[in-house]
Amino acid sequence: MRAVWLREFGGPEVLVPGPAPDPEPGPGQVLVEVAHANITFVETMFRATGFGPVTAALPVIPGNGVGGTITAVGPGADPALLGRRVVSTTGGTGAYAERVAVDQGAPIPVPDGLPLDAAVALLADGRTALMLARAAALRPGERVLVEAAAGGVGGLLTQLATAAGTRVVAAAGGPRKVALLRERGLDPVVDYREPGWTDRVRAAVGGVDVVFDGVGGPLARSAFDLLDRGGRMVSFGLAGGAWADVPEAEAAARGVTLLRPRGTPEELRALTEQALAEGAAGRLRPLIGQRFPLERAADAHAAIQSRATVGKTLLDVR
Repeated sequence: MRAVWLREFGGPEVLVPGPAPDPEPGPGQVLVEVAHANITFVETMFRATGFGPVTAALPVIPGNGVGGTITAVGPGADPALLGRRVVSTTGGTGAYAERVAVDQGAPIPVPDGLPLDAAVALLADGRTALMLARAAALRPGERVLVEAAAGGVGGLLTQLATAAGTRVVAAAGGPRKVALLRERGLDPVVDYREPGWTDRVRAAVGGVDVVFDGVGGPLARSAFDLLDRGGRMVSFGLAGGAWADVPEAEAAARGVTLLRPRGTPEELRALTEQALAEGAAGRLRPLIGQRFPLERAADAHAAIQSRATVGKTLLDVR
């Protein structure tokens, strides 16, 4: 089968397409014919440094999320699963390929009416956004700052926060992303690459009650300073290279709660099912901003690292 290999850590160019043995589903496993593979920022970090939640010996086929159709079952697996459209994690590796074998309990059925590519776009980002919104316990009338609001998770958070009746302040880096957010009906929108962006937030809404921090680093520190007493800072990303440098004692003195939610495997599966159901109902609308064929995984990683991407980036396998 066609696949993309990581044989050494480094820049995007170390992702090299090449053949790989066809996987065979073992006992209790199913084979998924992959149509789309999900790409996350964490995968670009793993490719560059080996850092991340997954440890794998090189060489390896990277990637942890796919969408496709179950085309074979192993011994003891339920034959009724054949032909089902599903999304699935892969255990941390193996997703940048035409086929993956996973335990039969891993795939999640895609609801009728939800396109498979949209389901893959919701696989990681949808469950994350729902988990973050739940942790923040949003209340109508609150002022909510969403960093990286033009990204996959950030874009979904703006939808969830709006649906909860909050006043959303969308923050993104660069004129193209700011324009996209305004086109999607968000206001106010600020460009956090411009000096004085926090002043513009204060001019629009005063302080804020909730910060969804998907960037980390110095920008997150500036966002923290916008929080009023009783506020919550929910961190979910470190696109800036590091988590927010906000000491717990300082947050407590300000009356601010710092949150970095994590879910159990059971909770994450339930959240994924919820995200797919919300997508099928039209209440969560992922933006697929970039698509690359499988063989151009290196270009996809380069685009993500350049901060030029918006929404979700997918690999189209077939």
